[in-house]
Amino acid sequence: MDLDLEERQVAPVLELREVRKAFGGAQALAGVDFTLLPGEVHAVVGMNGAGKSTLVEMICGSFAPDSGDILIDGERQASLTPRRAHAAGVSIVHQKRTLVDGLTVAENLLLGRLPTRAGRVLWKRVRQEAARALDGLGIDIAPDAVAGALGPAEQTLVEIAREVDLGGRVLVLDEPTASLGGRDAQRIHRLVRTLRDRGTAIVYISHHLDEVLDLADRITVMRDGRVATVVRSAELDLPALIRAMVGDRLVHERSGTSRSPGKPVLELAGLSGGRLHAFDLTVRAGEVVAVLGPAGDGQCELFRLLTGLRRAESGRVTVNDAEVAPGNVGASLAAGLRCITGDRLSYGLVPALSVNENLDLVRRGRRRPWLVRWRDIHAQGRQARQRYGVTTLQVDPPVSTLSGGNQQKVLLSAWLDGDPVACLLEEPTNGVDVAAKADIHRIVDDLADRGAAVLLSSSDVDEVVRLADRVVVVRSGRIVADLPMDRVTRDDLVTLTAGGEQT
Repeated sequence: MDLDLEERQVAPVLELREVRKAFGGAQALAGVDFTLLPGEVHAVVGMNGAGKSTLVEMICGSFAPDSGDILIDGERQASLTPRRAHAAGVSIVHQKRTLVDGLTVAENLLLGRLPTRAGRVLWKRVRQEAARALDGLGIDIAPDAVAGALGPAEQTLVEIAREVDLGGRVLVLDEPTASLGGRDAQRIHRLVRTLRDRGTAIVYISHHLDEVLDLADRITVMRDGRVATVVRSAELDLPALIRAMVGDRLVHERSGTSRSPGKPVLELAGLSGGRLHAFDLTVRAGEVVAVLGPAGDGQCELFRLLTGLRRAESGRVTVNDAEVAPGNVGASLAAGLRCITGDRLSYGLVPALSVNENLDLVRRGRRRPWLVRWRDIHAQGRQARQRYGVTTLQVDPPVSTLSGGNQQKVLLSAWLDGDPVACLLEEPTNGVDVAAKADIHRIVDDLADRGAAVLLSSSDVDEVVRLADRVVVVRSGRIVADLPMDRVTRDDLVTLTAGGEQT
């Protein structure tokens, strides 16, 4: 970075001083200090439960501190609310996108403040103002484009442009690249740098530590509700950053012993649909097979086809030699097939329901759905949380209040409880921290060790190297390589995914 923050004599735009927050008997923040300067990207990293989410909610006015001070432009905020924070120029772009799909980009940008005259919307002016807002940030998206037709990266760009146009001087970006591939993530990175150079102060939350090191000017590492360290990103590398996050805790690594797969369990023959073409694949009992490819090149269709969200154009799916009818969820479950979505809040969980209620939704489908025994629900939920390491500050909180890693473990617990025969895990560690990722990797290892056939759809090369016994590389919806992991290196996988040949 060419920015020497220590030598800049500028007043902070945002400060937190000795901020504390407890939920019940659990201390979420314990005397946290945080400073944000104009024109800097300040990343906040930490494991699940470190306090990142509480810190963000505090900055945006959703949580009031039990003690301590919040200052914006040097002025103490006695009772900060989301409305007051927004009025002061503090905006947040959430990981879950909030555009109205049926409206145009221009309508989303000016939603709630459309220019009118005599009660009529001035549509030409709407388009002009939207074009000005987008062009000013170098965003090449047509104002008349329908928001629902945009890709995830474009939707995130529009959301950031909207907050900047609303006067956002402090932007909190919460996992803006969590579900994006390399090229799309680079588009977000370019915009972040543009905003920083214009003087916008950015709080950046991400579990992608390599991008944190590349983008951030300073990094605050949180651990157990406290600030473990604040450091310039140029002063540490990835191993040092992970050590600062985990402290004395060790991240689990796979042992050197290889698995011995059994008979074929999950078989996909000629499966086609969406961008996926003539997909042939067999996964054996006790085997983890990873499907790896550039984002959007077809591997994401697997979840839709196996769950019936998209009807297959051709091909068949069998579990233990029994064909599973396409689109028949009950038949899939009865056959022992479990599909874990990569979009946990849209397709996997009901955010407004509690942890125990979410865990019970899947079990309820296997009994009389009208039969509800709350004592059993709470007891079974408590056991499932213990087995899968779900940590909560309250006894049974809404799922929406949990960190990404705990939400993901709730999802896995709901669908994998019992003895699944075959599993599809779509991006199982998307948007989780390093500790939660290690926990989830242990869960995947245990599934295979118990004899389940595991199909892993992941865009994370290191995760594939860590978990898989075999890897299938997909480009443009077709299989271009099917290799055992002992015959391929990490560099080979990166090369194959990018369109090259194995060395």
